[in-house]
Amino acid sequence: MPVKPQILAAISGAISAYLAEEEACQAAYLSAAAAQALPSPPPNFWGLAGRSQAMQMRMLMQRRSLR
Repeated sequence: MPVKPQILAAISGAISAYLAEEEACQAAYLSAAAAQALPSPPPNFWGLAGRSQAMQMRMLMQRRSLR
């Protein structure tokens, strides 16, 4: 059963309109998200150093290097 050209044109027009609306919504969302992005706090180097020292101490205990 062949599809009429008018119906085919209406379907393809509706699909292209839907895709254009989705792209516009996505672009608006991304621009709003970029505007609301807060800068991250500076890294806590003292906290990182303490954590790596604790991990190294556990590794030495597991290897039984410290008794």
